[in-house]
Amino acid sequence: MLNPTSRWSPTDYAKNAAFVPELGRAVVELLAPKAGERILDLGCGDGVLTEALVAAGAEVVGVDASPEMIAAAKARGLDARVMDGQALDFDGAFDAVFSNAALHWMLDPGAVARGVFRALKPGGRFVGEQGGAGNIAQLRGALREVLTARGYPVPGEDPQWYASPAEFSGIYSDAGFADIEAWLIDRPTPLPAGAAAWYKTFRAGFLDSARVPESEIDAVTAEAEERAAPALRQPDGRWIADYVRLRFTMRKP
Repeated sequence: MLNPTSRWSPTDYAKNAAFVPELGRAVVELLAPKAGERILDLGCGDGVLTEALVAAGAEVVGVDASPEMIAAAKARGLDARVMDGQALDFDGAFDAVFSNAALHWMLDPGAVARGVFRALKPGGRFVGEQGGAGNIAQLRGALREVLTARGYPVPGEDPQWYASPAEFSGIYSDAGFADIEAWLIDRPTPLPAGAAAWYKTFRAGFLDSARVPESEIDAVTAEAEERAAPALRQPDGRWIADYVRLRFTMRKP
């Protein structure tokens, strides 16, 4: 949630995107936070997984570029700060950095990598997950088709970075990290509220950049849902999104 073209509603996120932190709990287990560790949660959102890190006994700082999401995290009693992940302001402060479903919103990954490297103590680890190459191709394609057909000025590029393991590893190797492991996970993901609700939650900023007026949002997202239906709506009516995740671990020497 750290791209300036994004727009986030904590209420909509809690209602339509609860699966994101729930599926991220496996990444918390991979991090294996320890009592007494100081951990940075990069792109903490509303703080659901930050709470899980705190529950393990760690001292956690959560950062996110969305003031609305940080307000929701603060309401949980967390140490949460508005900060752009592409301009982290920490120096050797953390034993570990954790990130779930946030790095793909940061379009200068080199700056993120260098900032995380600076933020870690020597020997510190960076563990997380983001959207990977091919992520939500069907959902993205359906929305682009609708916007184009309706004559909206569709941005040339989607405002996300869905990396391959090789591209991701190269950037973090250049930043100085060692023992980098990065791999893709195909993760068909249920959308309990359907595709239209997903578009309103996760593509609000993209619809803004395409200059879709508020009065047309419902019609555009409903039509995009219908276009995506043949690929993603199951015979029993359930929606299964074509998520692909890139999971990673690495260490600062």
